Amino acid sequence: MKQTILTCLVLISAIMTFAQKSTKEILYIGTYTQKGEGIYVYEFDRKDYSFKELQVVTAKTSPSFLEFHPNKKFLYAANEGNNTVTSFAIDPATGKLKSLNAQPSLGRGPCHVSVDPKGRFLYVSNYGSGQLGVYLLNADGSIGAVADSIQDKGRPDQKPHMHSVIPSADGKFIYASDLGIDKIMVYSVDQKTGKLTPGAVPYAEVKEKDGPRHFAIHPNGNFGYSACELASVVNAFKIVKNSGALVPIERVTMLPADFTGKSYAADIHFSPDGKFLYASNRGHESLAIYAVDAKTGKLTIAGHAETHGKHPRNFLIDQKGEFSIVTNRDNDNVVFFKRNAATGQLTYSGKEISIPTPVSVKQLFLQ
Repeated sequence: MKQTILTCLVLISAIMTFAQKSTKEILYIGTYTQKGEGIYVYEFDRKDYSFKELQVVTAKTSPSFLEFHPNKKFLYAANEGNNTVTSFAIDPATGKLKSLNAQPSLGRGPCHVSVDPKGRFLYVSNYGSGQLGVYLLNADGSIGAVADSIQDKGRPDQKPHMHSVIPSADGKFIYASDLGIDKIMVYSVDQKTGKLTPGAVPYAEVKEKDGPRHFAIHPNGNFGYSACELASVVNAFKIVKNSGALVPIERVTMLPADFTGKSYAADIHFSPDGKFLYASNRGHESLAIYAVDAKTGKLTIAGHAETHGKHPRNFLIDQKGEFSIVTNRDNDNVVFFKRNAATGQLTYSGKEISIPTPVSVKQLFLQ
């Protein structure tokens, strides 16, 4: 009997210890280094939206866009300041970054990086020169050999500006948004080499001067949405699964009907459940909120949330759907919003991080 009681006490103690073991949340914030210092690393507590600075990775190269490896052990940065991409190892205990290596971006003005869902390839978007670069990734997270490089071509009055690359969930296709030529290129990816070939339908063309910038795929994989910078619209597409082709559904504004000023679209993200889509407006200084019909892919505007800062760039929707974080470049602030999962609405939390020229934010959970 005593042995049984002792065993039960040990098990209860172990369960309580496991339950009390907290999960750390880490935020990584990329900046323009005309004012910022590089990549800022913070520990974040969602209970009260408090934060603590852990590290500043000094890099006067404007690491303006950040992305994780799918195993969450590595982080990659596009450096607009010196036309490179860099890799970092993430300390699994603290979340701090350790530099691994850097490679040329294979073009000018790299503004976006993304990673193959299986962690094999790194995609680099060069806005300045309109080139898409592909690198192999090494097992240690470092950036390896060049797998491919593609130069978009425009007209004399229409220069290419590659802005982002988003892989399909299975990694078989990528969607490369070129703001300058008003096309979202569709490429098939060789699963061994990373080499790209045009899809069966090689691109979707949007209205002239829409300026496709960032692209988001619905969690069900059936629909894709392009935030178009120049016209402040979202173009919705049906995705043909076997070919990756994009079939237009609709084109909707990101702005209120009574807005008359200048505004430019930036980033676009889904809620974890796919019920709501969010897109950032620079000028109107807001996040547009859409309800998503999961059967048809159509959008219904559900409101706008003021970003409490100017020129909102990249933002994130919490992986648990509880809040949003917005980087406001021109106000030097990173702002936290509470999120209503039922309505999709965002409410200003009153909590902000003061960081010079923030432009990218990523969220990581550590055990």
